[in-house]
Amino acid sequence: MSFVFPEPTHAPLRGGPVLRWGVLAPGAIANDWVASVHSFTDQRVVAVASRSPEKAAAFASTHGIPRSFGSYEQLVADPEVDVVYIAAPHTEHRRLALLAIDAGKHVLVEKPMGVSAADAAEIVVAARMAGVFAMEAMWSRFLPQTTIIRRLLDDGELGEVTGAAATFAGRFEYDPHSRAFDPALGGGSLLDLGVYTLWWTHFVLGRPDSVSATGELAPTGVDADARVVLGWGDEVSASSHTAMTVDLPITAIVAGSNGLKLEVEPFVAPGGFRLGRLDGGNAYWEDETGMRWRDGLCYQATAVARHVADGLLEAPEHPLDATLDILGVIDEARRQLGAQPLVE
Repeated sequence: MSFVFPEPTHAPLRGGPVLRWGVLAPGAIANDWVASVHSFTDQRVVAVASRSPEKAAAFASTHGIPRSFGSYEQLVADPEVDVVYIAAPHTEHRRLALLAIDAGKHVLVEKPMGVSAADAAEIVVAARMAGVFAMEAMWSRFLPQTTIIRRLLDDGELGEVTGAAATFAGRFEYDPHSRAFDPALGGGSLLDLGVYTLWWTHFVLGRPDSVSATGELAPTGVDADARVVLGWGDEVSASSHTAMTVDLPITAIVAGSNGLKLEVEPFVAPGGFRLGRLDGGNAYWEDETGMRWRDGLCYQATAVARHVADGLLEAPEHPLDATLDILGVIDEARRQLGAQPLVE
């Protein structure tokens, strides 16, 4: 199958606007985020804060960050910080985002933006009232491959979309006090992994008309396995499968009315995708940067810098209403599963 793919449209990693970043909660994801941003972009982290001054200082030393603080309040008050990246556990996102917004800082909040749509809506309202930029850190949306897929869908290369699906599952060792399984920490497969799969269905088809969820709960009452079927009228549907009990390929597909099917593995990280006819014949796009997995975290940072320079208050690629739509689907799926209420 012969096919010429469009060029990626992501913001350039170097040579564009630069922001001075502060990091709240220097854990594992923050470590990878800063490493990626410093390795591949001109963006610079100038401050980090933790409730432990020692932890903040050690993180700053590792990444060459000039200032570290032993409280979040000190960092958001720093006039040298333009934007705050919030990498705390799910249940802390709202509090820390509101703290930064109240200090007049732009915010990039790790996904999910909140543990419920109502939780995230408080952040959205506060950011809009304060006139600062806010975005959920849905890094997969800003990868080169995703920008090409967006163009293919917008240009109608697959015809009308007739269906979509995404799977993201991994085996987690059961620990009732861990982030994955503890309701007090925002546990469950939907908030941890389903935010990706349900983002994919929203990215392809928008807000669904119907949501139907089945699955199993962990002993702590959080969702350990969630299979969600979404509907857009009578003709179009999509499925999402997330689980913390089994390892499965991290895949996503889109099927079109003209007999083409697009397949991405992994759809959450840099790599590539296949465009093929249902009756045979394939075309492949490969990411030739050499980036893999969390290297790709850097693309969202340059996107934020570009949007802030352009005076935008949210990202057209992943607007705040999309974040609220996706969390609304997660809310409904958790309700149908009878999952344990989370602490907000």
